[in-house]
Amino acid sequence: MSFSREVKAELAGQIGAARHCQLAELAAMMIFSGQYGRDSEGLYTVGFQLENEVVLRKGFTLLEKTYNIEKNVGLTEEEMREFYRNFGNLEELADPGILKRNCCRRAFLRGAFLCVGSISDPEKGYHLEFVSTRESKAKVLQQLIQQFEIEARIVLRKKYHVVYIKEGAGIVDLLNVMGAHVALMKLENLRILKEMRNSINRRVNCETANITKTVNAASRQIEDILFLRDHYGLRRLPPALREMAEVRLEYPDAPLKELGEYLEPPVGKSGVNHRLCKLSEMAARLKQ
Repeated sequence: MSFSREVKAELAGQIGAARHCQLAELAAMMIFSGQYGRDSEGLYTVGFQLENEVVLRKGFTLLEKTYNIEKNVGLTEEEMREFYRNFGNLEELADPGILKRNCCRRAFLRGAFLCVGSISDPEKGYHLEFVSTRESKAKVLQQLIQQFEIEARIVLRKKYHVVYIKEGAGIVDLLNVMGAHVALMKLENLRILKEMRNSINRRVNCETANITKTVNAASRQIEDILFLRDHYGLRRLPPALREMAEVRLEYPDAPLKELGEYLEPPVGKSGVNHRLCKLSEMAARLKQ
């Protein structure tokens, strides 16, 4: 099962205790995947255009709890009129007042995600989105998400308006808002593992680069000292530089700080670097 389906399965198992929360979630499911119709006997019908059976069952559960509408049972004209007053023609949110409570906004986002939401495999990357056929619906979702201080953007993809979140922290926050706490913990664990791997890789790369830099510098220093030895003579060098040259040849792999400890008297890292630079400058002049 994909991570997206795991999240939906978890959310589908949640039913708000209060009727106003149930109505808010049902409103989201209706405007994003609901449909009206009439059966062969002329009775009105309400349903959902959904392929996910778990989500479909959640929709009919909400219908039964809020309006006592059972699956495969038609509505009378009076019942349909009442239903239409609350949900309109499904092109817009008929009653914005349904989202006045914070708990209802959470429920609405949960219902919207069940119908048109998806989330990528966190092992591969962080991306959560809602796909809407109308810009107005996408803006409602964006505004609701932003009310929870989560950054959400809208992009036009072919004929669809997509509300998306790409930051891992934002996705975690939205999962918490919608009530997907099991998925949230799984995502957080994966985020921690990825951050640890990235941190270790950065440290290894940094240490490797430092080692490479140290080795290359030492190789150049030894090359210059050998050139001075063969073409100038180490005995002709000033005492401090001669001692530095001899210690570097004796300890070719030692870092600067360690080299300084072998000198008499000991010299700090900057002093060692200064003497080695002097030797390199002398070699360069001699080569010219």
